[in-house]
Amino acid sequence: MNQEITISEEISTDKIYHIRGQKTMLDRDLAQLYGVATKALKQARSKKP
Repeated sequence: MNQEITISEEISTDKIYHIRGQKTMLDRDLAQLYGVATKALKQARSKKP
């Protein structure tokens, strides 16, 4: 189940935003990196404790 995902540093730093002093990635960018729909990413997150 655990798959290693390799992304270039250039791509990842373009997707990281600084909001109120915190490094943040938008859900749409995370979903794109993982190759899933944003809805699926949010559902998976809501199922975690």
